[in-house]
Amino acid sequence: MAQNQLKNLYNDLKRSFEAKPSDLKRCGTLLSKLKIGLIETGLLTPQGEHNVDDLVVARDILEIGAIWSIRTRDVPSFDRYFSQLQTFYTDYGSVLPPSKNEYPIRGLNLIRLLTQNRIADFHTTLESLPIPAEAIADNQFISHPVNLEQWLMEGSYSKVWNARERAPVEEYKYFVDSLMGTIRNEIASCEEAAYESLPLKDASTLLFFSNQSELLTFAQQRGWQVDLSKSLITFATKGEEQVEIPKEKLISSSLAYARELEQIV
Repeated sequence: MAQNQLKNLYNDLKRSFEAKPSDLKRCGTLLSKLKIGLIETGLLTPQGEHNVDDLVVARDILEIGAIWSIRTRDVPSFDRYFSQLQTFYTDYGSVLPPSKNEYPIRGLNLIRLLTQNRIADFHTTLESLPIPAEAIADNQFISHPVNLEQWLMEGSYSKVWNARERAPVEEYKYFVDSLMGTIRNEIASCEEAAYESLPLKDASTLLFFSNQSELLTFAQQRGWQVDLSKSLITFATKGEEQVEIPKEKLISSSLAYARELEQIV
């Protein structure tokens, strides 16, 4: 593929990606063609000397591909694009102009590691970032996943939930939603072990659902019995596996804490 053809396709990709809303289907088609072009021109995984403008175009294509992957809910595709971008961020980082998308994408990768419970990889990746540790708090794209990791370790799930609305870019919300799915299942397992039943309103509060229909769908997936006339959820009995836990104290303190947070927010 000739360089002028590559740049024409790149310009078409930018127009499709920056459209309101983005034309994701066309972006996918163009990205497939452009990756072939990058392979043919030696720019997908460049080595040695290359024209700086060509490297910037290649980096931009891969960054659009990474963001496009999240918008289309394709995490394996995001992994591939992020891996390919490492050459541009590390080997050519000193010769290329800064990219406005670099740290949003690095932050997305950190949150992805959290969703996969790869905590050791999260910290290793964080330590390898080309910014000093004291500057992380000033970088909203990196401080956001750092805060998420801290809150997860503390069990401060309300803070994780509220962080969704403070995401520095829209794509972060996809991974926060994924984290909340994991958190809800953990909370649900604790509820099943601790309680025989819960009022619908209390269950919705504990599970961070904003409406009853979401709770009912979740209850069906968990095999819970729902009595709408009594506004009550009854959990499946687990026989000898039932764990004796001070239910009244736990539910009272948990609900009080959740309601207090709602008032603060």
